[in-house]
Amino acid sequence: MIRGGRSYVLSPPAFSNDAKRLLVCTANSVTIFSTATGLPVLSLDGHTALVTAVIVVPASTPASKILCYCWTASLDGTIRYWDFSVPELIKIINVNLPIISMVIPSLLSQTAETNDKSPKTFAYLSFENTKEPEKESGKALLGQIKKCNLTNSRMAGGMTLSETKQPEIITVSSSGKYFGIQFKRKLRIWKVPIAESERAVVKKITLHHTKNMNVLAFHPTQRIVAAGDVTGRILIWRGFGDRTFADGDGLVSRKLTNNEEERPGVRGDDDADSCTTWHWHSAEVNVLFFSSDGAYLYSGGKEGVLVVWQLDTGRKKFLPRIGSPLLWFTDSPDPSLSSISCADNQIHLLKMPSMEILKSISGIKLPRSFPEMCNGLQSGIAFDCNAGLVALRTENYCIQLYSLFDDRGISEVVVCERNHQPGDEVTVVVTLAVLSLDGSMMSTAEVKLPEEGLGGLVCLKFWALGSKNKEFSLSTIVYDPHRDAGISAIAFHPTRPMAVSSSYGGDFKVWVCNNGIQEMDKPLPNSGWTCHAVGSYKKKPMTAATFSSDGSVLAVAAETVITLWDADKNILVAVIGETLMPVVNLAFAGTSEYLVSASWGSKPQLSIWSMSKLSVSWSYMLHVEAIASAADMSFFAALALLPESSKCNETSLKGRDGVILLFNASDPVPIFTWSVKKAKGGALAFIQANQFAIDENELDGKPHKSLLAYINGDHEYLLFDPQGKEAKEHSTIRQEGLGDLEEAGKFGYASIYGELPQFDPKRKQASWVPSAPLERPWETVFSGSSHNLPPLTKLCSVFLESLLEKRTVNVD
Repeated sequence: MIRGGRSYVLSPPAFSNDAKRLLVCTANSVTIFSTATGLPVLSLDGHTALVTAVIVVPASTPASKILCYCWTASLDGTIRYWDFSVPELIKIINVNLPIISMVIPSLLSQTAETNDKSPKTFAYLSFENTKEPEKESGKALLGQIKKCNLTNSRMAGGMTLSETKQPEIITVSSSGKYFGIQFKRKLRIWKVPIAESERAVVKKITLHHTKNMNVLAFHPTQRIVAAGDVTGRILIWRGFGDRTFADGDGLVSRKLTNNEEERPGVRGDDDADSCTTWHWHSAEVNVLFFSSDGAYLYSGGKEGVLVVWQLDTGRKKFLPRIGSPLLWFTDSPDPSLSSISCADNQIHLLKMPSMEILKSISGIKLPRSFPEMCNGLQSGIAFDCNAGLVALRTENYCIQLYSLFDDRGISEVVVCERNHQPGDEVTVVVTLAVLSLDGSMMSTAEVKLPEEGLGGLVCLKFWALGSKNKEFSLSTIVYDPHRDAGISAIAFHPTRPMAVSSSYGGDFKVWVCNNGIQEMDKPLPNSGWTCHAVGSYKKKPMTAATFSSDGSVLAVAAETVITLWDADKNILVAVIGETLMPVVNLAFAGTSEYLVSASWGSKPQLSIWSMSKLSVSWSYMLHVEAIASAADMSFFAALALLPESSKCNETSLKGRDGVILLFNASDPVPIFTWSVKKAKGGALAFIQANQFAIDENELDGKPHKSLLAYINGDHEYLLFDPQGKEAKEHSTIRQEGLGDLEEAGKFGYASIYGELPQFDPKRKQASWVPSAPLERPWETVFSGSSHNLPPLTKLCSVFLESLLEKRTVNVD
């Protein structure tokens, strides 16, 4: 199996001691990237849940920079110690609680102050207390901060430093003297004991603010702390802890004073000399960090702009806009190199102090929320099945092309030329993106939202892939292709430069490039797309469209019916079936005679239609998110959401909310099934196998024609051979049988006719007693269930007798 699409920005990364590698938390592992190339080189695998922290053991001497050791923490409740040059796991510490954040101040203090001794190493952990959380004012306190002895592999007994309603991120100073958390409107700051031990007293102060705070940062040499709040303000406390921490910690402090007039901006009895407020950001501040000499403070947030503040004067200047909300800033041992993590799943390597972007590590674009107008559409994910690429809509009006085999971004296509600013009101939405079968053409649909009810516009665009630079360039723009109606689906012809677009306005249009005469593998000079034909059916909304594998048949869904067309002649060939709800997805099952449809609504349905009989072959009452068919086989796969009733059984499903079903189109019984997580918004495709990638990822050692790709709602993906050994072992149908799936999803008979009553063989069956009335029995003889009818011999005589008229003879 090949996994990818993980987020790079859920936790801050860490640089190696020589700054040549960057360690990034990626789901259940840590991926190590080269800072020179931006490509992954190694990974640390072993955690069974999300990795939340990675800390590189710093070099105490220049000669020790070649050492490559790190600590990692995870939601699986373990801390692991690695040699990441090999890589090799050295130690595992089990703390039995999900770890949200971890800092190890002693590593920084040991580096700053060289000692002959080797003192014990302690970590401070932020937990999610899943056992028996304490309660404050009737609300559970789920967050805890505790100390862990890493040297002896045990928790410091009975020491809980703090309890909060939710687990918080811990921030440590660069000197290792202090660490703290922001908790709503408070900052809690602890001083690390000089002589660390399990029972050492950790002093604490609390600073207050009027707004909730998101981030904090410590000055490298002075007792100064900065915090950013949700309104965009930055607060700077100078001389914090002068009364509580003033015991010769080596940091510069201010004079001690208890006069509130000489402590401007400080609230109540907070232990600080002064508090200054700066304000430029229009939204919450997410990033704060001091320069290495402490002369400047850098801040960033949703605007995607880094602001440089001169600490002594408060003057500011701005660095170039990065284009996405900022999340984390990480220093490296090389003062000329840093990194910044952004919300679009990119990590930029920066040249300091100019902040010039040297290299970007691009992960898969994370899903974004789109307006309600997109809810009736499919996931908006398209595949180039030959090249192993996926096309994804992004928030900044682009389409990202991502390699599934290499797990990295290839390029981005700017669909709409607009200066996107994070946080701006959405005015344009890219609703659809579709790739041709060979990946040489792409079509997109975008909608300009009306302002105050005026100015709405639908735009259809066709793109061509360049032969040299392998990048898409715009070929044709069509404004309002279906008058003012929205586009519901786009599909490409499998062998020719032809496409179809369907609309909710009640029509579909067939588009051709240069009259569709040239073959797809030949150049198309001055190519342009024109409308070849227009079709409709009883003015019904056209909700889905697809071509057959050879392109001879065009299937278009007219709400609840499916129409079959000759696309070249624009002739309606046939109309098949009628579903209970509107059809939103159509796909021909490879080279077979079957057409697969998916309907959404209160009564969702997966239906398989026979083209030879023009009727339904079989169906299930399932909400199907995606359909994929293998081009050269009669197999197809469907991604279905499990019903809410089955999700209640968390012990068996383990958080899984969907199932992938692999069918032979002629057989209603699935060949294999796999339960999956985050199925909502997911997608499926059969991808042509890449032999080099297969060798690299150690898939089954046999030739592969195609792999099944599954992308979940968070854009994490999995590639596997659906008929391989490993996939068969994970298939639920072989282990549990179809009965469990029928119970959860109401398959087969139950999906159509409902559940049959329970049959108890021990219950006495009452003998049949005729109960038909003596007069006019024909009105009730056939009433009731068919299995309760009397035997034919009795039924016939009673029925015939009822037709005879009785005569009374009078005897004189």
